[in-house]
Amino acid sequence: MITSIQGLLTEATPLRAVVELNGFGYEVNIPVTTAEKLPAAGTKVKLHTLVIYREDSQTLYGFATPEERDFFRLMIETVSGVGPKLALTIMSRMSLPVLENSIRNGDVASLSKCPGIGKKTAERLVIELRAKVGATGAAPIAGTAPGEPALDANTPLRDAVLALTALGYKPADADALVRRAQIALGSGATTEQLIKRCLAG
Repeated sequence: MITSIQGLLTEATPLRAVVELNGFGYEVNIPVTTAEKLPAAGTKVKLHTLVIYREDSQTLYGFATPEERDFFRLMIETVSGVGPKLALTIMSRMSLPVLENSIRNGDVASLSKCPGIGKKTAERLVIELRAKVGATGAAPIAGTAPGEPALDANTPLRDAVLALTALGYKPADADALVRRAQIALGSGATTEQLIKRCLAG
């Protein structure tokens, strides 16, 4: 089992990365949430991986953290009707903390916004994973209201998402907006800068 790969990032798109190691170029399928965290091409990168074997192929999937990889595996092994492609789509739409919190709180509406996910699939995610979401990620932050994302404490990203949800944004929508703002402004952006960027449209 290949659980991680570390080498030179030679190519990257929102859903694909090529990592060169010992003269071989490994194609790794990744979610958008991992692509957002990749370093510049030509630098070293480490991805936490899972290999899916089929009769006529083997496909490598990579993630920024072991928790994201483990949740991906949990989805495809537990939820009926959710294969690797659909699971990757779900994890591209929502970051892991927001995804887990949506499942924990039974937020079918937010989950249904993922491309290719209908209400029935969203309900299956909640029913089949609700009892397990605590196994691969942190519990909600103390004091976080139901429906709010359980992001790491004391970070501009978390604070910006919480501020947007307080303004009436859905947690998943707020999460996506803030992540895009962080890409545009850089990882050093403050909470205030992130919020202003999101509200500017």
